[in-house]
Amino acid sequence: MTADDSFGRLDDDDYPAYTMGRAAAMLGTTQGFLRAIGEARLITPLRSEGGHRRYSRYQLRIAARARELVDQGTPIEAACRIVILEDQLEEAQRTNAEYRRHGESSAPSASA
Repeated sequence: MTADDSFGRLDDDDYPAYTMGRAAAMLGTTQGFLRAIGEARLITPLRSEGGHRRYSRYQLRIAARARELVDQGTPIEAACRIVILEDQLEEAQRTNAEYRRHGESSAPSASA
């Protein structure tokens, strides 16, 4: 991959651009927190060729939400479960909205 190829991926929310140290600094948390939410399977960072964890912007947003809950006193395992359920609910709502739009566009129009 050339430098030009890498530069083009900076807008990709799923591109693993951030090291663990940088991700922790951006979130204002510890590397241990990132490891813990990884162990809880909230996020699965990609690994560099050298085996170092790399995080995407999307993963950092999920981690930030988990951190909010933990900062409010929610145990980390529960916070991870809440974030997973919130994500599933959002996806279900998107799917339902698509079905409604599709149903409205394919419904025969009533003529009097």
